[in-house]
Amino acid sequence: MKLALLGCGLLGGSLAAAWRKSGRADHVVGYDLAADRSQRAAALGIVDRAASCVAEAVADADYIALATPVGSMASLFLEVGRHAPEAAIITDVGSTKVELIHRAREALGEAFARFVPAHPIAGGALPGVEHASADLFRGCWVITTPQAQTRADALERIESNWTACGASIERMSAQEHDRIFASVSHLPHLLAFALVQMLAAQPDGSRKLHFAGAGFRDFTRIAASDATMWRDIALANRAALALELDQYRHQLETLQSAVESGDAATLERIFTEASRVRREQSFGTGDGNHEF
Repeated sequence: MKLALLGCGLLGGSLAAAWRKSGRADHVVGYDLAADRSQRAAALGIVDRAASCVAEAVADADYIALATPVGSMASLFLEVGRHAPEAAIITDVGSTKVELIHRAREALGEAFARFVPAHPIAGGALPGVEHASADLFRGCWVITTPQAQTRADALERIESNWTACGASIERMSAQEHDRIFASVSHLPHLLAFALVQMLAAQPDGSRKLHFAGAGFRDFTRIAASDATMWRDIALANRAALALELDQYRHQLETLQSAVESGDAATLERIFTEASRVRREQSFGTGDGNHEF
């Protein structure tokens, strides 16, 4: 099976490595908007060959996987719609779905029925194809958001490819997906970015950061993520994310009022409830700096 990989970063490279290791792809052609990334993927053996354009990458492909930042996918869908083989199954790894599916529907035409929207909940501490791993998805969730037009055979094959990599599948609507991940992924990234940038901008920010301990490192680890990628995610899911930001702002206002007034009861109530949930809740896996 030939895989056309459009986007040669951490997640795309790991997809290629995992599908190859599981026997779901035996030849991979990579393309990236930044040519040096696909060339690096070829040098590392993640892809067999780097293509110079989408048309070259997707020629004779059995699978086409889009793994670029979501802001770049609209133009790629247009190219895929023009050049994809008639039988090729198309999928993606984007972490927003409503707007992305809308763009795919507009661009792919009849090929939209062979498009399986997917989102592997996986990532790593550092971005880039040089950190790709064939085992990245083992034990992780992959969310699929099939549409009414999605062909059953295409959906089954993509989900089967992911389970062969050790992932578990969960189907949901695109709307539910975006609402959930605005809460548990997109909002935490914005908060981590905001805290690091706030401290770094202070006159004594460097000195404060010099003494940051494990708690700060744990909370802000995801602030090392790619800025362009997360800009695109925030804008693509802005409606759901804005609601989460509004609720979080309200919570911060409650905390600020309690701190300023010395309201120990309110602080203890919030901390106790949060601590109980954090200790008792069984969280999913793969919540690293996942793309895209």
